[in-house]
Amino acid sequence: MKRALKIKKRPRSAHKGDYGHVLVIAGSLGMTGAAYLCCEAAILSGAGLVTLGLPKSLNPIMERKLTEVMTLPLPETKEQTLARSAEAKITAFAKRCDCLAIGPGLSQNAQTQGLIRSLIKKSKMPMVIDADGLNAIADHLDVLRTTHNVRRTTTITPHPGEMARLTHTSAAIIQKKRKIVAQRFSDEYNITTVLKGSKTVVASPGKKVYINSTGNPGMASGGSGDVLVGMIAAFLAQGMDGFKAARLAVYVHGLAGDIAAREKGEISLRAGDLLKFLPQAFKKVYG
Repeated sequence: MKRALKIKKRPRSAHKGDYGHVLVIAGSLGMTGAAYLCCEAAILSGAGLVTLGLPKSLNPIMERKLTEVMTLPLPETKEQTLARSAEAKITAFAKRCDCLAIGPGLSQNAQTQGLIRSLIKKSKMPMVIDADGLNAIADHLDVLRTTHNVRRTTTITPHPGEMARLTHTSAAIIQKKRKIVAQRFSDEYNITTVLKGSKTVVASPGKKVYINSTGNPGMASGGSGDVLVGMIAAFLAQGMDGFKAARLAVYVHGLAGDIAAREKGEISLRAGDLLKFLPQAFKKVYG
C-alpha cells in the first residue's frame, strides 16, 4: 500500500503557488470548530494556500484561531449562517482557487442550503462536499447530475446515515452493502464517493474501489470527518484526481488515528489529535 501512495517530492525551487489554493466554505454560530479542523488539515496536508469563507460576524474568532489560514468574511443571516447573497463574493474569489471544500458546520438554514446548492451546481473547480453540504443536496441530487461542468472532479464524504439520506434507504442497509452502494452512487453521478466508517470505502466511476485498512474506533468522535475533508481538498488542489486524493487521504487520516491511539489510547482520542499526529503519519509513509 505504501508504494501506491505517491506525493511528488518538492523541488528546491518550490513556492506556495505550486501546491494549490483551497477555498473552504464552512462554519456557523456554534460550529466554528468544524471550519477550524478542516482548514488546519488542508494546511497540514500540503496545500500552498487555504482561505476560509465564513459568516462575517465569526471572522474575529477565526482570525485568532487560524494563523496560517486566510479568511473571507461573507454576508450572513440573522442566525449567523451564510446568506444567499454571499454567492457573488464567493464566486468571484473562487476564480483564484484550485479546490472547493464545502459543508462542515454550515447549518441547515434554508438560505444557507440554497447557497450551497447553487455553488455546487455552478462551480467549475474540483470540490469536496461533506456534512451540511450533503444535507443540502439530499433531495436535490440533480445539482450533481445536471451541472454544466461534466468533467469536474467531485468527491462526497458521507457517513452511513448521510448515505442513507442520499439514497433514501436506511443506514442498516448501507452498512450491509457498503461497497455496492458506494460504487453504484459513484457510477450514477460520475463522482468519487468516500463512505466513511470501519474500513472506509472509496469508489470512483469505472469500478475503481479501495477499502481502507487504517483507523480505529477511537476516531469515532466529532470533527474527525472535518479533518478528512481538508485532507482530500489539499490533495485535489495539488493536482491529484478524485480517486487518488481520496484514497491517500483516508489512509493517512486513519494512520494518524492509529498513531494517536498508540500514544494516548482510544478513549481520549479526539479530532484535534489527528491534526497533531498527521506529520508523523506522513513521515511514516514517505520517510
